[in-house]
Amino acid sequence: MKALWSLSKACKQRNIWKEEGLRIVFTNGCFDLLHPGHITYLQDAKNLGDILILGLNDDASIQRLKGAYRPINPLHDRAAMLAALRSVDAVVAFSEDTPLNLITALMPDVLVKGGDYTVDSIVGAKEVMQSGGEVQVISFLDGYSSTRLIQRIQTGV
Repeated sequence: MKALWSLSKACKQRNIWKEEGLRIVFTNGCFDLLHPGHITYLQDAKNLGDILILGLNDDASIQRLKGAYRPINPLHDRAAMLAALRSVDAVVAFSEDTPLNLITALMPDVLVKGGDYTVDSIVGAKEVMQSGGEVQVISFLDGYSSTRLIQRIQTGV
C-alpha cells in the first residue's frame, strides 16, 4: 500500500468512515525526525476518535518554515514511517504554508494540535467548530523535538 494518500482518496474514504459512524481526527505537521514525542502525540490524537488523518508538510513547505537544511528526511520517507504507525490511518501531503485546504476538504470531527498552540491560533479551528466539530490542544512530551534531536546529532551529546 502506498504511504501517501491523495486528497481525493482521503475525502472519499472519510465519507465512508463517516457513514460507518466513525469519529475522524485530523492533525498535521512536519514530523521530520520521528521521536517519542511524536509517537505519544499521535497516540493521544488517535485516542480522541476512531480514525486519525495526518496532514504532512511537503519538503518545500518545510524549507519555508524551518530553513534550507530541513527536512532531514524527504517526504516519502516521512510518510512511510508515519503510515506504518498503528495510530495513523491516512497520510496526506500538503504544499501550502498551512493545512487549511486539507482541513476544509476533510472537515474532521476533531482538529488537534500540539501544546505550543492555543485554540485561537490553530489554522482551521474556526471552520471545524462552525461545522460542529471540536478543537483540542495536546500537551507535548517534555524534552523531545526534532530541532533538539538534530542538535544532539550535530554535537554528539
